[in-house]
Amino acid sequence: MQPRVYTPAMQGKGEFDGGKIKEQKPIGFSGEGSVIKRVGPLFYWAWGTSNADAIIGLHPHEGFEILTYVVEGWSSHKDTLGTDSAVGAGGAQVMQTGSGVSHQEKLSSDTEFFQIWFEPYLAEAMLRQPAYHQYEHADFPLESYEAGYKVKTVLGSNAPIKLVADAEMWDVEVSGGARYEHTVPAGYTLTALAIRGDGAWGEAGAAKQPIPFHHKDFVVGYADSGTTVEITSPNQGTLRLILIKVPTTVSYPLQPKR
Repeated sequence: MQPRVYTPAMQGKGEFDGGKIKEQKPIGFSGEGSVIKRVGPLFYWAWGTSNADAIIGLHPHEGFEILTYVVEGWSSHKDTLGTDSAVGAGGAQVMQTGSGVSHQEKLSSDTEFFQIWFEPYLAEAMLRQPAYHQYEHADFPLESYEAGYKVKTVLGSNAPIKLVADAEMWDVEVSGGARYEHTVPAGYTLTALAIRGDGAWGEAGAAKQPIPFHHKDFVVGYADSGTTVEITSPNQGTLRLILIKVPTTVSYPLQPKR
């Protein structure tokens, strides 16, 4: 595996509500400046912050499975299914938009969040009834290890969120000087966004030097054969990563970017 590091300058940008919400986009829409257009069924990934109470008005979606994951602050959600709810730090809101649903989003001041779109087979997804689910931080499995890292499973394994698209996601903290290992099967891609601190990305048993990455960098590693990624944090600080693993290719046609 030869990981590629994409700096913030190689990622997209966006904003809403007159600039109250600003987004860095590891994977954006066409014209937003992201070098990476998609990774398998991982269609879109925005990392946003709000500097005041803000709103994204009512707008439609269909087909895609859309995850909002809150790092800090609060996100509230209203939709045409009759939902009216809010979730705080560590919580998630999931729309399986199916045959179509419209929603609006409100964010409290100083909210930090992700909105991530996963693409199932749209011809089938658009025949399903749309659905909304919400999860609190305490709903997700969180494991701490003596080796110096913590892993919260957001998607996959024993996490409560169940998507149709093949995807797994983790919120990982690695203490200074510690090492975190993650196995990636052949045919899958592991992506990582460094939301706190710096680190280095290596491969177990490889003679090559680990590749350094920094705060706000986006790292993409394609696994042609099964491999174990080793992620280390420098001694002076804690590294926090959002990891998403998806198949590099899928057996169904994917939506072209517009």
